[in-house]
Amino acid sequence: MTDFSRRSLLKSAVAGAVGAMTFPAVASAAETKFDKEADVIVLGFGGAGAATAITAADNGASVIIIERQPQATLRSNTRMSGGIFHCPDKTGDRKALKEYAKAMFSGENIPGKLEGEQPEVSDGLAQAWADYTPNLLDWMKSLDPKFQAFATPGFKGAAFPNFPGAKDCGYQVYRASYPDRVNSAKSTYNFPKEQCMQGEAFWKCLETGVFNRKDKIAVDYETRGRTLVKNDKGEVIGLIAEKDGKKVAYKARKAVVLCTGGYEYSKTMRQAFLEGPGVEGWAFYGTLYNEGDGIRMGLDAGAGMMKAGKAASRIIMPAPIRHNGLRIGMITPVVGSGHAIVVNQQGKRYAAEHKVTKDPSRYFFYKEAVRFNIDTLDYANSPSWFIFDETLRKAKPLVGTGISTPGYDFIDWGASDNSDAVKKGWILKADSIEELGKKILEQKDNGGKMDPKVLAETVARYNEFCKEGEDKDFGRLKSTLQPVAEGPFYAVPLVAGGPNTKGGLAANAKREVLDWDLKPIPGLYAVGEIASALKFVYQGGGNLTETLVFGQVCGKIVATLPNRA
Repeated sequence: MTDFSRRSLLKSAVAGAVGAMTFPAVASAAETKFDKEADVIVLGFGGAGAATAITAADNGASVIIIERQPQATLRSNTRMSGGIFHCPDKTGDRKALKEYAKAMFSGENIPGKLEGEQPEVSDGLAQAWADYTPNLLDWMKSLDPKFQAFATPGFKGAAFPNFPGAKDCGYQVYRASYPDRVNSAKSTYNFPKEQCMQGEAFWKCLETGVFNRKDKIAVDYETRGRTLVKNDKGEVIGLIAEKDGKKVAYKARKAVVLCTGGYEYSKTMRQAFLEGPGVEGWAFYGTLYNEGDGIRMGLDAGAGMMKAGKAASRIIMPAPIRHNGLRIGMITPVVGSGHAIVVNQQGKRYAAEHKVTKDPSRYFFYKEAVRFNIDTLDYANSPSWFIFDETLRKAKPLVGTGISTPGYDFIDWGASDNSDAVKKGWILKADSIEELGKKILEQKDNGGKMDPKVLAETVARYNEFCKEGEDKDFGRLKSTLQPVAEGPFYAVPLVAGGPNTKGGLAANAKREVLDWDLKPIPGLYAVGEIASALKFVYQGGGNLTETLVFGQVCGKIVATLPNRA
């Protein structure tokens, strides 16, 4: 089968039956008979939903979390992540921290670089970041004292050292864990909590916080939100969901908070919003359940959007396995290693390979993949091709096996020496570089553009740079200059992609969802990737950080709202 997992057959059949059920764009409160109610209804049980629910409960609100996945196999982007989050030193300058955050969100305090989050909302977002981030580790430990986090050498300090405030803000980045040491190659999905690392540890801590508040927080699993409910004043007072082929109406006395993530697996939204070839030219390695449900519901209720095409992305390997007609991606940290190069469709290098996986460029390197040639009218770097030799093939897995889709049972990568992927044909193999070029030429993805001789010349030139100890074309890091020399030789395609999309519903610092005139829609809020604050540039771990920051901000606000009729 080419579509995702045989296990999904039964669910697909059920979904087909449910598909006949009709839902209005927005339901009327007067015509809705509510089945359940709480002060706050949170849609989505990832990091954003958990942080919002915990904070709302701690401020006196009753909460129902609605989650479309089963509890036993719930896999959110939060859980599948590397567990990296930001927690600047408490002794750092808070004004500097606000300036650094604003630079990441909008760039408006950098001359000539205004591009991201709207200035109308960026100041409040940056202030919240400065207020909350220095205390995030303490907050997580308050949920579970056994939780730990370790400073990460590869993500130390401010990723953008020339940004305003970077020098004095005391920026720090941590990786979540319960054990004293993190093994990034090992998946701990569904392990006992005491053994969990990375995103699994981060998630288990938040899950513990939710479950310890079961008197205030209920979680309804296998329930998918479909449409919002408004009263005659235009206020959002609930939503209608589907469960087991039936409609379930939830009343929110104070607010509905959308925490459903992005639109990575919505084909139509990808075609509408993403740059370049939105379907075949992209892949994502987060959860398959992010299909833009919350975005669709918000738009139906009158929400505006901000930077809908933004994504935390680089170039990654797509698997020949699909979900919703879209290729499933795999995090590919090996790109940038020695004994390998990245070439375009014709077989030419176009950038220093370390920029694909190193901060700060790794979360916007996708811009190279969607670069449009105005003369040839094509995307010469989509797909790109990762060319490597036998030395690298034997050394380590091409893909991240501890997190992402391979670590969470969406993809079975197999042996750590990549031999299973070679046998399955996921990795092309040849005895010479020119033969490898010919095999790439035959691939549908390549469109007949690869020139085997050019590829051989490119590899030869790169190998000469390795002998000389300097990449004279692109300035690649010297520590990664090892030749592509030991046959057999291998290739895999790389396309734009990463963990998640970032642009989505318009929302302000209070996390109120805004209409196209930037006016709040009463009763409707959004937290997380569905309305990410990080719309200019992105530092690794930023998405987990904003779930905690704005989950707390939003949770406090919605808990104190007056009840709505």
